[in-house]
Amino acid sequence: MTTTTAPTHRTAPGRPDRLAPLAAGWLGLWGLLALLCAGTGAGYPFGTNDPRGGEANLLRLVPTDVGPPLFAALLLGAAVAALAMTGPARRPARPLRSLLLAYAWTVAFLLGVVVPDVEVLTILGYTPILIVGAPFGWPPVDHADVFTWALFARFAAVVGGVLLAGAVLRWQRRTADACPACGRDGTDHGRTTPASAARWGRVAAWTAATIPALYAVTRLAWAVGVPLGIDRSFLDEMRESGLVWAGAGLGGFALVGAVLTLGLVQRWGERFPRWMVGLAGRPVPVRLAVVPATLVAVAVTAASLGLLSAPGFWDFSDGLSLATAPMLLWPVWGVALGAATYAYHLRRRGACRRCGRG
Repeated sequence: MTTTTAPTHRTAPGRPDRLAPLAAGWLGLWGLLALLCAGTGAGYPFGTNDPRGGEANLLRLVPTDVGPPLFAALLLGAAVAALAMTGPARRPARPLRSLLLAYAWTVAFLLGVVVPDVEVLTILGYTPILIVGAPFGWPPVDHADVFTWALFARFAAVVGGVLLAGAVLRWQRRTADACPACGRDGTDHGRTTPASAARWGRVAAWTAATIPALYAVTRLAWAVGVPLGIDRSFLDEMRESGLVWAGAGLGGFALVGAVLTLGLVQRWGERFPRWMVGLAGRPVPVRLAVVPATLVAVAVTAASLGLLSAPGFWDFSDGLSLATAPMLLWPVWGVALGAATYAYHLRRRGACRRCGRG
């Protein structure tokens, strides 16, 4: 480990950290709504109140009369914690700092990974098909059954989790004498160097691309009438109900995602390729790759947690089929995609505009 000399970071004048107040406002709003649900007994969209049953969601284990007050306490507590992070960057007492970080990170994890489930990932893959096919009445689904209050609440939880995680990360850096924007503290940490990130990031990227490609093969096969891993009768039922198109949307989404994931370690992921008129040769903005890849990694991790926690998922009485086998690898997919995205960020972030380290 070597130490490099770098200017001490300072918060730029006129540029207060707006992430923590934004997180506090969002969490406070939803905390008040949860409090309203607790008082009225209406509007709670999880557990037995979930229109889709919620079998692939851990919130099914929480009684519906306990859920609203529990959410209200967690959300309002997290809002207060986020507000506490907006003050001067003075290091609090170690026990208080540890307690605040543990609570905030736990709530961020619950909101971003536990509350959402496979529904969020499904709609991300299904939405392009709905948009393109809407003028033609295809696929034959009732949009009111797709875009429900329960689905909206899941997305709201993801937004709250991401905002809170960002606010906590910045505060954690500020109170550790590191740059709140980039996290650098003037010390060269082996595995976070661009050269090291290029090595382990390549392994992570190929892993994160292979798993969704395997998943896509089965779903796209169903779309063209090949009952890969399932009975022909079941495929016919899915084609009649239109569910096969949801699978095709997810399969196409996964396949496109696999290709884009490889861009995290390819030259065309750093500079736009020549066929992109008007952009050819220009550097790809780092956030253009990092933000969507991070959101997908969160959605995949949430989906895998929900699926693997569902009792029915582990019913292999008829053997392990190709329909479910690829999903056993989803936890690896989420972690690998997150790692590949982080490695891409480390390689391309350059010098920090706030602290000057690079």
